[in-house]
Amino acid sequence: MNVIDTSCWLEYIAATERSELFSYQIEDVNNLIVPTIVLYETFKKLMIESDEDKALITIAYMKQAKIVDIDSSIALHAAKISLEYKLPMADSIIYAVTKKFNATLWTQDEHFEKLQNVKYFPKK
Repeated sequence: MNVIDTSCWLEYIAATERSELFSYQIEDVNNLIVPTIVLYETFKKLMIESDEDKALITIAYMKQAKIVDIDSSIALHAAKISLEYKLPMADSIIYAVTKKFNATLWTQDEHFEKLQNVKYFPKK
């Protein structure tokens, strides 16, 4: 199973040259987990940088995967992760979902670089 960080979704949606790094995992919706915080961040960013139609089309695609709501167990685990690894709230939630499902997190965010079950791709 794979969790795709918001930064990677945005690369994929924009079809940048980096999007190929994440395209296989994104297109394999049967093995894809999307935390609701990633839906939020992606929708918000697309509303700012594009338009509502593009944002809604993207969300419709994302909803083909397994959507994971933030329940109390994820929230508490994320709080512990935030304290242990000094991660911001959204990132700690994303990582808590990754750990809960024993998934792999695909990201470009350097604060995930040394964590387990992370495929980190530094921005150049």
